[in-house]
Amino acid sequence: MSEGSDLQPRIIKKIKKHEGGHSGAWKVAYADFVTAMMALFIVLWVLSQDQNVKQLVANYFKNPIGFTNKGKSLLGTDKPQLDQTMKPSIPNPHQKEMQLLKAMGDKILGELTQDATFKNIVGQIKIEFVKEGLKIEIVDSAKDLFFEIGTAKLTKEAELLLMKIGNQLAKLPNKIIIEGHTDSRPYPGGSSGYTNFELSADRANSARRALTSGDLPDKQIDQVRGYADRRLRDSKDPYSFVNRRISIIVKYLDDKK
Repeated sequence: MSEGSDLQPRIIKKIKKHEGGHSGAWKVAYADFVTAMMALFIVLWVLSQDQNVKQLVANYFKNPIGFTNKGKSLLGTDKPQLDQTMKPSIPNPHQKEMQLLKAMGDKILGELTQDATFKNIVGQIKIEFVKEGLKIEIVDSAKDLFFEIGTAKLTKEAELLLMKIGNQLAKLPNKIIIEGHTDSRPYPGGSSGYTNFELSADRANSARRALTSGDLPDKQIDQVRGYADRRLRDSKDPYSFVNRRISIIVKYLDDKK
């Protein structure tokens, strides 16, 4: 053979190695494993702390926004404080009306104090604000009763007192609620007959008639309620005389209920 026939081209094959199905999924699994371990260590750390730290951690997860960076670390001695500035101030929609009603209540007490007829019972009149408005309560005492025992008949002094209060309420455009309350002494006759519910309702209606005997128009009365002993003023002593009372509620003007 000739020299030229011996020179044949060499063929070089390059074999590429493939990963054969392996990808980066193991990295995600490993990251999840590390995260789970970290969460486990945090839980174990919290469980090893005292009750105070546990409560702080619980409060954080309930309201994380309420905690600020002004507080110290849970590991420190100082407790994180709730940022009071985060709490929105809710204006009282009855603020102006409350001032007017309070002035009216003060005027009623002032006039009754100066009247010799009521000087002995003015201390039995309680005035306070409740959800529905201004409440004026006329409470029995051990010596002075506003109703004859076991009846809905007002004493003469109580009739004059209620008429005087009604004359002041007539100057307001507010609706009026009248409530009757008794103590827990059962009314003779048992539950099948005349009970404290009837008695409290009858007393509330007696108070309504006395209030409207002067200047207060009957149309200003919105409701008459008889609660019996279901709204005790002194729940520790259900037989106490302070539980026997008449409540007069001056409703807020924007209360549609």
